[in-house]
Amino acid sequence: MKTNRKLMLALLGSAALSAAQSAVAQTTLTMSSWVPPSHHLTGTVLQGWANDVEKATGGRVKFQMLPKHPSAPPGTFDAVKDGLMDLSYVTASYTPARHILPLMPELPGMGDSSVVNSVAYSRIYWKHFHKVGEYNGVKLLGVFTHGPGQMFTKKAVKNINDLKGLKIRTGGGIAEAVANALGTSAFVKPAPESYELLKSGVADGVFFPLESIISFKLDTVLEQATLFPGGMYSSAFGFFMNEGKWAKLPKQDQDAINKLSGEHIARFAGNSWDEADRKGMEALKKSGVKIVNADAALVKEVQTRSAPIIDDWIKKASAKGVDGKAVLAEFRAELKTVAAGR
Repeated sequence: MKTNRKLMLALLGSAALSAAQSAVAQTTLTMSSWVPPSHHLTGTVLQGWANDVEKATGGRVKFQMLPKHPSAPPGTFDAVKDGLMDLSYVTASYTPARHILPLMPELPGMGDSSVVNSVAYSRIYWKHFHKVGEYNGVKLLGVFTHGPGQMFTKKAVKNINDLKGLKIRTGGGIAEAVANALGTSAFVKPAPESYELLKSGVADGVFFPLESIISFKLDTVLEQATLFPGGMYSSAFGFFMNEGKWAKLPKQDQDAINKLSGEHIARFAGNSWDEADRKGMEALKKSGVKIVNADAALVKEVQTRSAPIIDDWIKKASAKGVDGKAVLAEFRAELKTVAAGR
């Protein structure tokens, strides 16, 4: 009887220890997105990446998408840093004073697709920018960009004079600077507000990638889409995690997440955005919105007027200890390398 009792106690103790270890090993992290659940950034990029992490960690790391973003979009970095949620993302356009170097891939005429721009930017970022520390305070998992940013207006635009005084909503950063340089009255508002801004007449147009036609239901409030080679701008995103939560993860789970970070995130998000842009173009064609490829004169005006914006970024990058001119040239070369499939 004593032997059986000891065996029973040992088994119970082992089961309790195993359950305790299992409970400790499983971690649930909160995620949040400031665009709607229907947006591919939320449903495909964030949720898709989270699903891959859950599989890679054997279910030890799980994620919960918060029903409401706990801060204004520009406050996302601090919200993650302060622990209001564990993972999220923000575009450098919303935080241009803090994230200066990430504005590089936002400059006009860069990648012709999100995946090319994202992967090239990721390679340059981890090689030259990360050590500067503009994402200090969070665990940066990856960087990427959206597709070429184009101009959508409620009136026909034929030349540079047609842009004078138009009220254009942008996300800030390089897009705002380009819009101002073209003579518009640019202002900054979060992307999800764009439909109402256009419908109410507060905005005469917006700067966005093509996917926004579907994501923000803009086809019914626009007259023209003006497309520029390489885009008039892009938006660069940082995807990051609360440092304290990262530090508490077991090393095997950190290793699994690291394998799905860096260039993996850039390629994953870039491919997703290119597919969303493709669908956006299809919706644009069906909507009856006039699609215009900017003529040579307008392209030249954009290039000429945005040249000081590029020079300004080079100057600010150099003030951070980065050879802005050389790194920008390297980035442009990397764009060609990635576009060639390397």
